[in-house]
Amino acid sequence: QVQGMYDGAEKFGYSNGEGFEDSNMSFGTDKQMSKSAVFAESNYLKAFPEKEKAAPVAKIKVVVRKRPLNKKEISKKEEDIIDIEQNSLTVHETKLKVDLTEYVEKHGFVFDAVLDEDVSNDEVYRETVEPVVPAIFNRTKATCFAYGQTGSGKTYTMRPLPLKASQDILRLMHHTYRNQGFQLFFSFFEIYGGKLYDLLNERSKLCMREDGKQKVCIVGLQEYRVSDLETIKELIERGNATRSTGTTGANEESSRSHAILQLAIKRRVDGNESKPPRLAGKLSFIDLAGSERGADTNENDKQTRLSYKTFFYYCLM
Repeated sequence: QVQGMYDGAEKFGYSNGEGFEDSNMSFGTDKQMSKSAVFAESNYLKAFPEKEKAAPVAKIKVVVRKRPLNKKEISKKEEDIIDIEQNSLTVHETKLKVDLTEYVEKHGFVFDAVLDEDVSNDEVYRETVEPVVPAIFNRTKATCFAYGQTGSGKTYTMRPLPLKASQDILRLMHHTYRNQGFQLFFSFFEIYGGKLYDLLNERSKLCMREDGKQKVCIVGLQEYRVSDLETIKELIERGNATRSTGTTGANEESSRSHAILQLAIKRRVDGNESKPPRLAGKLSFIDLAGSERGADTNENDKQTRLSYKTFFYYCLM
C-alpha cells in the first residue's frame, strides 16, 4: 500500500454475510483502443439526465469491434475480408474447389452492435459500458469482458474502460446520488493457471470459497476505497504492471491470465458509521487471456492453456 494514496483498505467480501442476488448483465467488446479521454462536465450531465438514471438496459449485449490489418498482415499483402453494415458483418472466405479453382464463400453474422476500425474510444465506451453505469447504483451486478484471439487487441481495448466508468460513477455519486452514503471500492486480481492472485498485494494467493448462502467470495482480496480518478489510474497501472504475460507464436507480449478489475459501490445503512457498508452494485471488467487457434501458436507450455472453468464460475456467481 502506498502511503497517503488511498482512503482505506479492507478485505474483500460481503460485510453482512450477504451475497449478491439481483440483476446480472454482461456484454463483450474486442479490438484496439488508445488512451482514454476525460468527459467534460456538460457531456456528463447530458449522458445521465435525472429521468434516465435507472433506465432499463439489455441483460446481455454482444458488441464486435473490427480491428485493422496489423503490420505482419500488411507485409504479407493480405486483404481485408470483412464488410460491415449496421449491426451485421460479412466474412468473405476464399476456398478451393475440387478442380483447384478459387471461389469466395460468404458468412453473415448479426450482433447487438458492430463497430468498424475507425470508431473512436468514446464511441466504444458509449456503446458498451456507459448505459449500465447508472444501473449499478440500484442493486445490479454488471460485467464487461473482452474475448478473442491473441493479438486481437483485448487488453488494449479494455484498459481505458474502467477509468471512464470510474469517472461517471464518481460524478453520479457527487451529483445525482449526493449525500446518500455511497462509496466506491476498487479491487484487481488475476486467474493464472487455475489459481488466483491479488494484483494489488504483491500477487498474494487468493482462495475462492462459497458462503452459507452458496455465494462465491474471494477470500483475502484487498479492496481499496477510492474517491478520485488519479488514485484509480494509479491502481490500474499498478495492477497491469503486475499481471502475468508471456510470448506466444501469435503475440510477443501476450496476456496469459484472466484479469478481473472490479468497481464495487457500497452504501452506509442509515448513515451508521459503526456498521460496515453494504454492497449496492458492482461493475466488473474482465480481460480474458488469448483464445488462439492451434495454427497460430508454436509452444506447448501448459501454463498458457488456462482453465476457463474457474473464471466463468466466478463471473456467473
